[in-house]
Amino acid sequence: MNKSYTWHKIADHINELNFSDNNIAVAELKGKKICIGKFNDKAFAFTYKCPHAGGILADGYIDALGNVVCPLHRYKYDMKNGRNVTGEGYYLTNWPVEQREDGVYVGMEEKTSFWNIFG
Repeated sequence: MNKSYTWHKIADHINELNFSDNNIAVAELKGKKICIGKFNDKAFAFTYKCPHAGGILADGYIDALGNVVCPLHRYKYDMKNGRNVTGEGYYLTNWPVEQREDGVYVGMEEKTSFWNIFG
């Protein structure tokens, strides 16, 4: 089954986002802070806090392989899929990013309930 997304505009242009030297910016999505990471000319959206101990991921860095590294315990997460690549078993919530002519959008998956399908 294909995933369906609701797209939310977070900026008119990628340059509007205030990226730090670590290539991570903080944006707002539905009233909550999220991080936008840039790697190899692509943008990735992920949660503001590390799922392990709540470290602020915007204060971390992106390594040479495109993983975001938490500043507290150096846990690493693949920005493309949220996988914890250092093996601790955590999962980083992440969302797709689209850079369109009219702005930068983050997609949130539309949850389909059992009743919507079979009700």
